Formats: sequence, structure tokens, C-alpha cells
Amino acid sequence: MKENIRIGIIGGSGLYEMEALTNVSHVSLDTPFGAPSEAYIIGTLEGSRVAFLPRHGRGHRISPSELNFRANIYGFKMLGVEHIISATAVGSLKEHICPLDIVVPDQFYDRTKQRVSTFFGNGLVAHISFADPVCPHLSSLVYKSAAEAGAAVHKGGTLVCIEGPAFSTKAESNVYRQWGMDIVGMTSLQEAKLAREAEICYAAMAMVTDFDSWHEEESEVTVEAVVQNLEKNISVAKKIIQMVVQKISKKRACICAMALKESIMTDSAAISQETRKKLELLVGKYLKD
Repeated sequence: MKENIRIGIIGGSGLYEMEALTNVSHVSLDTPFGAPSEAYIIGTLEGSRVAFLPRHGRGHRISPSELNFRANIYGFKMLGVEHIISATAVGSLKEHICPLDIVVPDQFYDRTKQRVSTFFGNGLVAHISFADPVCPHLSSLVYKSAAEAGAAVHKGGTLVCIEGPAFSTKAESNVYRQWGMDIVGMTSLQEAKLAREAEICYAAMAMVTDFDSWHEEESEVTVEAVVQNLEKNISVAKKIIQMVVQKISKKRACICAMALKESIMTDSAAISQETRKKLELLVGKYLKD
């Protein structure tokens, strides 16, 4: 019998496990887009069955540009997940957003250059609405839970997603500030876009580790400094996730649940059987026989 797993958790840098999970099992999946970063850890958290995935794999062995974003999100869809809470490490581009703060972004700007961020193609064209790239309801729960947990949390803001794995140059960092960006990271955008295509609610919990490279009074960004601040924030991040899980409703009233309904451009008769089979989980309910 298939488990009722409605909630997915993506652990970013520093967040590789959830000790609070009980009745734990590990599920390895083979998706049409290849293998996810790691086996999904299935367990019970605050009375709900959830699926946890360490984004970069155990031991942090997969760089941002090497991540198989499609497999990761598709795997959650295969498990029946309807909500994804994603933890991600970011740098601050604003004076008032300090290391150890948490930001719940509501916008993204893409500066990546070599990533696939759609399930579609190969004879099936779909154009999702992505003006508002995160689920407003789930993001609101993350923000409220962070505030209740006592975190210094910022509601909204734009995350500029860079290719990496190098941190920004000072010139790049200052340009992002001139553009009005708030934080800089390397992962969340592709996850948000694919989650929308998969009709999964998505919210990012961005944990600030540094001031990027623009701040003249701060040291240059180093892995050592990033890890130190991540370790300080991990316990509160886990607490926030537990609080959010308790508040997620079984009913969805957001646009995420029906994101593909008006998005498919290709005539059903023109879609090959191979592509139909590959994307059945996503589009089957919308395609005519």
C-alpha cells in the first residue's frame, strides 16, 4: 500500500538529516530523469509522514551545477508530495539582513548559465505561470513559524541565483545590490520552477551565512565562515520545519495545485507515446486520449 507522504523537505548546506524523524526508512528512486541526489529518508515528523532529501547528498559531494534538480523534484512527485520546504544557504546583499538571519524570499532572478530547469521539451511544450514563483500560503507558514521560533526573519525579498560554485566577485555583488536584489544563492530557483511544473507547493527558507563580497567591513566569503554560521542556524531551522509541518493543511487553495491546467500548448495528438509515458505523472490528467 502506498504511503500518504504529502510533505517534502530539502536539506541544504549543513542540513543533512532530521533527528526528530521517527519510524524511518530509506527509499531509492529511479526517475525518468535519472537518480536523485540521495535516497529519500521517509519518516514521521509531528504526526505527518514526510520525505527528506539532502540536496547535495550525504557528505556534501554534489556541487550546485551538478545537481539533478529534475530527478530530485520528480522523485518527490513520485512519492505523492504536495508541499516542499527547502532550506538553503545564502549571502546577504543588504545591510539590514545579517548573518544568522532567515529570509523567506518571494522572488527569484536567474543568473545561472548551464542548468536544465524544465521537465518539458521533446515534443511537449508547456508554459507555466511563474510571476509569483513560490507558494504564498506555504511561504507564509514558514515566515510565521520562524517568527514564533524567535528567529530574526525577513518576509519577502529577491534571491539572485548564481551558477557557482565560486562565490561572487565584488563587482558582481555590487551589481546585484544596484539591481535591488536582497540575497544571493546557488540552488532554489530551479527547484521552485520544477516544483511549479510538478504542481507542488514550494517555499524557501534562506539561511544567511555572510554578507557576500560587497561589504567592505566584513571578511571575504570563505567555506569556513559559511559552515560556522550554518552550524549556528541548523537547530533553529529544524525547529522551524517541525513547526511548519504541524500547520500545513490537507487542502490546497493555491495556484500551485493546478499550475499545468492552462499551460500545455501542444496538441495531444502530436505528443509521442515515449514523451507521454515519460511525463504521465505530471500531465496525464490533462491529456486527451
